[in-house]
Amino acid sequence: MTNRTTLTDAETAFVHRQRAARLATADADGNPHVIPVCYAFDGSCFHTPLDEKPKRVAQSKLRRVRNISVRPQVALVIDQYDDDWSRLGYLLIQGHAVLLAPEDPLHATALVLLRERYIQYRTMALEKYPLIAITPTHVTSWGPAITT
Repeated sequence: MTNRTTLTDAETAFVHRQRAARLATADADGNPHVIPVCYAFDGSCFHTPLDEKPKRVAQSKLRRVRNISVRPQVALVIDQYDDDWSRLGYLLIQGHAVLLAPEDPLHATALVLLRERYIQYRTMALEKYPLIAITPTHVTSWGPAITT
């Protein structure tokens, strides 16, 4: 089995059809943490913002941010469930995550993509906050939904 780092055209189409993903990080001791996230894909990298939705702690104290700072290896799962199992599918992206500071040129490009996908982000001041960029190091997919 080859270690793929890029998505096929069918996988890219699947990514663009879905609205949410699950981001898995781990702390220094390997304790996992999984959360749902909104994302955008630019053809080579996945982006998820630290947005203005209510949180119990400051963005810099979020567990996913702390985890990425000590262990940048992450996983992103984008899936589609249907009671008709002929329409199931998932994409597992294992990758390397970094926090993009607002002044990074890639930050502005990612915000354009995120605001195109999610109308809610158009009124949020995302320019103030870092965002997470994930570069795939391994891509796995399964299911009939991936090929349609």
